Amino acid sequence: MHLRLNDEQKMIQETIRKFVNNELLPLENKVLENERRGEPSLSKDTLKELQNKAKRLGFWGLNTPKEYGGSELGQLMQAIVTIEMSKTFVPFNFGGEADNILYYGNSEQKEKYLIPTLNGYKKSCFAMTEPNAGSDTQNIQTVAHKEGENWIINGEKTFITGGGEADFVMVLAVTDKKRHQKNGRDGVTCFIVDRENGWKSHYIDTMGEWSPASLIFDNVKVTDKNILGELHKGYDLGLEWIGYARWNVGAKSVGASERLLQMAIDYSKERKTFGIPISERQAIQWKIADSAVEIEAAKLLVLNAAFTLDYGEDNRHLASMAKLYGSNVANKVVDRVMQIFGGVGYTKDLPIERWYREARVWRIYDGTDEIQRLIIARNLIKKNVSLNQFI
Repeated sequence: MHLRLNDEQKMIQETIRKFVNNELLPLENKVLENERRGEPSLSKDTLKELQNKAKRLGFWGLNTPKEYGGSELGQLMQAIVTIEMSKTFVPFNFGGEADNILYYGNSEQKEKYLIPTLNGYKKSCFAMTEPNAGSDTQNIQTVAHKEGENWIINGEKTFITGGGEADFVMVLAVTDKKRHQKNGRDGVTCFIVDRENGWKSHYIDTMGEWSPASLIFDNVKVTDKNILGELHKGYDLGLEWIGYARWNVGAKSVGASERLLQMAIDYSKERKTFGIPISERQAIQWKIADSAVEIEAAKLLVLNAAFTLDYGEDNRHLASMAKLYGSNVANKVVDRVMQIFGGVGYTKDLPIERWYREARVWRIYDGTDEIQRLIIARNLIKKNVSLNQFI
């Protein structure tokens, strides 16, 4: 068992860290200004410039399989990259990314959807959540019935990340009601549907900067060519998509928490009360200490979940633990940091209030706290996993 990064991993981590510090952090004030005006966080020119810098570093497509021109560094390194990139809220990633389930496409689908997505020419979204099927993912009401050579899709999806900008959606719909009623995981199919096929989207206003969308399918027609994976087996793809998303939320939580805690440490050494820095106050020290311990624990959960995937093992139990603990740690850390900063932390002059609003949704999307606890407890009670199974 080795709990340290090797030299190559350290080099990648340090290069990403420098990119964040030198290229992204200086853009934060501009991002905040743009968001307050209701404009895109980054202009197209700025985004293109960042992409070109990333490509010159050789970091475009860090986790894209080598057969598609990527580096294929693995899930552990992807988690480390996500942690470093999440130390800023500037919306940028190193490209070459595609939803994990899109790799299940056939050769024609890969040519039409996967490769353009990896190259940054198309944007996708995944649609599983519905008004009455949030935590209860098996209660999908969107249906697709066959008429001749066409599948007709009807239903509504909600809180879909990227749904307002996506060129195509991977949507789950019930295709066999009888099978689905007997077993909620059966009789569901995943379809790849272009926006030009007729589905509509509208943004949902939230308390944070996350801008999900509702997607409306009103007699949207597709054919068998649009089926991703196997007919009636789309729910399994949905679970695989969620498995990645959950530990990714944990990684995002760790990165933001590390940045926030460092801000608090630096400020506590500058801010004085009654003649001495507040860093010498025990009340402040305990907030810093508790946050540091919890962040480190969350990081190990995230890295273990990613490491398990690299070994080809089922990581869904660990992903739920990483998501549950990591997102709660982030919410506690941002609250403590705002308390350390006091009134100035509550203002929009600093990014703390932005993270305060954004972090709250991490405990909701991709499976609520309650669902994660249900999954973890059920796995242990039914002996799907054991307490010492992974380490």
